[in-house]
Amino acid sequence: MQDFRKDFPLLVKEPTAYLDNAATAQRPQCVIDAEMDFYINHNANPLRGFYPLSVEATEIYEAAREKVRKFLNADSEKEIIFTRNTSESLNLVAYSYGLANIKAGDEIVISITEHHSNMLPWRMVAEKVGAVVKYLDCEQDGSFTKEALDAAFSEKTRLVAMAQVSNVLGRVNPVEEVIKRAHAVGAVAVIDGAQSVPHMKVDVKSLDADFFAFSGHKLFGPMGIGVLYGKEEILNKMQPFLCGGEMIDSVHRDSVKYAELPHKFEAGTVNAAGAAGLAAAIDYVERIGYDVMAERELALTKRAMEGIKKIPHIHILGSENPEDHTGIITFTIDDVHPHDVSAVLEADKIDVRAGHHCAQPLLEHLGVRSSTRASLMFYNTEEEVDALIASLASVRRRLGYAD
Repeated sequence: MQDFRKDFPLLVKEPTAYLDNAATAQRPQCVIDAEMDFYINHNANPLRGFYPLSVEATEIYEAAREKVRKFLNADSEKEIIFTRNTSESLNLVAYSYGLANIKAGDEIVISITEHHSNMLPWRMVAEKVGAVVKYLDCEQDGSFTKEALDAAFSEKTRLVAMAQVSNVLGRVNPVEEVIKRAHAVGAVAVIDGAQSVPHMKVDVKSLDADFFAFSGHKLFGPMGIGVLYGKEEILNKMQPFLCGGEMIDSVHRDSVKYAELPHKFEAGTVNAAGAAGLAAAIDYVERIGYDVMAERELALTKRAMEGIKKIPHIHILGSENPEDHTGIITFTIDDVHPHDVSAVLEADKIDVRAGHHCAQPLLEHLGVRSSTRASLMFYNTEEEVDALIASLASVRRRLGYAD
């Protein structure tokens, strides 16, 4: 474990237990070095020059795209679009695919567990075109019943949106089943992989997802770089999301010819340094291995949940089983606002997140106004988990409650 922590400069430097990994992960030194190396040794606009620096920048940028392609097992680099983050990727699909292909009376199925990023774009589309939003409700443990799935889909379904892993409950959602049901009625499936990619291997061909999005900063990569995977046949039919430089082949007074995939969707100066950092992050994950990461995260999750369950007045949202949480433990404390919980933990140098976690409809569905979330990564330690448990056990007493 100590070797893993040494890879992350901030974890060595800061005397804090960082348990907000679902919001953003820490960066290993190799990612920082890769981004810095681009600016020191290769800084030029990719795709825009024939001089050596520009050629080098282009090669680094396109090599990162190929790295992502292999990472997701996509068929072609044309299916890998670089964006700023998951939110931008999903908005790209909503504006370029949704508005053009979803019509009045069509139905859009959205899991109630969705982050707002994979909910609000589809509500926007529905409002603009007159489509109907249908929510796929989960049980209290985050699971989905066959009856709920049967009720959600119909011959009018044209798109379904679901996260592979819930950012609140940590539950791995049945995206394979949802994708099959979507395709059976002629709908497309949009999968949010922001919380899954940092913890498990994803194969977009095996999933048969039409669109899949994730963010670099949750995968130990830089902020400001994200990925949208889309099936080439669908992307080819879509209009650009943003217009400007680099996304065109030619421009005349009265005509425009857009660039081929993937550049059609990458307007303006691209984040080549961020792409280099993302490639380094993928290399880092593949060196460690998802099996090692998952084993460590599950052990920490079990330890945390066992300790928290022994504390009176604390209620963990979702499943009773640590295996269903993907390192995410979201909870409430009787009579204590989550912001106050976070403040007490912060005083003990423990970093967590409090609020509705950009999933307010889910919390309302579960009968909770807001909550506190501790999210673990393989570089966290037993000592940090024990500190979390001890601090939580003191919250009510420190806020003036008798027990």
